Order: sequence, then structure tokens, then C-alpha cells
Amino acid sequence: MSILVFIEVRDGKIRRVSHEVLGAARRLADSMGGKPVVAVVVGSAIQDVPSLGPAGADKALVCDAPQFEKYSPDGYATVVAAAVGRSGADTALFAATSMGKDLSPRVAARLKAGLATDCTALGAEGGRVVATRPVMAGKALAEVRWDGLQVASLRPKIFEALAPDSSRSVAVESLAPGVSEADLKVRTVEVKAASAGKLDLTEAEVIVSGGRGMKGPENYNILEDLAAALGGVVGASRAAVDAGWRPHGDQVGQTGKTVSPKLYVACGISGAIQHLAGISSSRCIVAINKDAEAPIFKVADYGLVGDVFEVVPALTEAVKKLNSH
Repeated sequence: MSILVFIEVRDGKIRRVSHEVLGAARRLADSMGGKPVVAVVVGSAIQDVPSLGPAGADKALVCDAPQFEKYSPDGYATVVAAAVGRSGADTALFAATSMGKDLSPRVAARLKAGLATDCTALGAEGGRVVATRPVMAGKALAEVRWDGLQVASLRPKIFEALAPDSSRSVAVESLAPGVSEADLKVRTVEVKAASAGKLDLTEAEVIVSGGRGMKGPENYNILEDLAAALGGVVGASRAAVDAGWRPHGDQVGQTGKTVSPKLYVACGISGAIQHLAGISSSRCIVAINKDAEAPIFKVADYGLVGDVFEVVPALTEAVKKLNSH
């Protein structure tokens, strides 16, 4: 038996979040007697496959085909399901990214397996995996045990990637696509980036988010300035996205992106339960709101009652002064 890890590829390059999942798999495998860790990589013109060895993989099953240059739900699910059978895996792990959240249930359904999503911890008991995941909008944690093939997606920024071990290498094997262009029901024609070079919220160390209290899209420039000073990116609440102030890709929360930064600064966000569920695993939460009774203050590590249009610029200047030293 082995642990299979799905490796995400973007523009031919392996995403950093996949190294986090590999690290979690390697630690889990070692705690279960040294089970092999098998990486499955799907894409086109894939680079850096040898790096999977130092990151924790014993073997890599690589499906490099032109039809997989862009994500294909049916095609990817076919390849990964085949990889599970070929590797004899009893556990399959994915990152809980946009792709992972779409692909993992498809693979689980094909293989009639149980699925635990957005896990924040993994352990082993009696030779089987035990997963921990938030439930009830993050108000509680559930331990999940399941029979048969165990499929799970792991929340980004929670599990640490291993320090590269140059003494480890990976055995690479080719994996046939198993599908033709005609078999693909859905095709991704084009992918448009929201802004060039912008780091995905799920990978950001620092996020500065704005909500309804920002009063309009024209005011987000002060959040952009603070984010730039802190070396972070800007996010938004669902209310701000629904109002058309920010693109959907910036939405943080249960119906947007679940994030786990080192620092999360909530500006003018009241703290609806769906938003709190999306930021619960942040290491430090700072809330700025003029309403002292706002629910966001109940989860914040630091809270400041005040007008965001006065506090945020002042905070930005203070950060810039610290950076200059």
C-alpha cells in the first residue's frame, strides 16, 4: 500500500502548495512504517519532476500530454484514478485549492471512496489515516476515519513542506493519458490572470482584506498601499465582491477562498460566520472596525476600534518607517 499525492502544475511548473502536501504525506508515511509516497503529475511540458524526490516522493507517475496543458475535469480524474490503481494506494491526498476541490470529489466518486475535505491535520491510528477538519463553519473540529480508499484534501499553508533532501531521488514512470480530445466533455479554452504577478490568496503570507466598511471600490487603494508595505496581497469579504467592488478571485470566506496567512488584517469587515470560517487558521488576525461590537473582534488577536480611513493610512506610514530602518 502507498500514499498517492496529486501534484498541481501551472504553466508547466509544479506549484508550491503541492510540496506542502508531499511533506504531509512523507511524515504520515514515515509514521506508518515507511509506506512509499507516489506523486502523480498531470500536465503538458512539465518541468522540475526530479525535485519531487528531495520533497518527499519515492516515485512519480507522470502524464505529460498536450491535451492536459489546461485543467480538464474528466481527463485529470481519469488519469488520477488510474494512478491510484497502478500504485496500489490506500490513501490519496490533494491540496484544497480551486483545482483540488474540484478534482478530489471526482476521483473519490469514480473509485467509490470516502472524502474528507479541507483537512488541517493528519494522523495515523491502527494503520489507517485519521484526518481533522473544521465543521459548523469552523466552530468545531471533527476527526474523520473512513474505510476503504481514503481521499482527502489539505488546506494550503497549514502543512509545511520538507526541507529539500538532496540524498533522496525519485523514480519516474510515464502514465498514459487514457483519454483522447474527443473524450473530454469540458475543455478549458483560456485562463485569464486577474493581475500579472499577483500571488494567490491561498499562498500569501500576509493578506489585507476589506469589507462593506470600505464604502466603495475607489477606497481600496489604501488597502493596496498597506498590503504593499507589508509584502502582502489584498482580499475582500463576500459583501464587497457581491457589490462588484473586487473580483471574485479576491473573496475570502467559506464561499470564497479559505486562507491561512501568518497575518490577516480585516478592515471594515464585520465578521459574518462564513468569513470567519475562511480565516480561522490564520496565525494572527488584526481587526480594524468602528463598531466595537463587530463579531470580528471575537476572533481577532488584536483589535482596533476606529475609522479605517484614518487608521489604515497611519498604519501604512508606520510600517514604511519600520521598513526604512
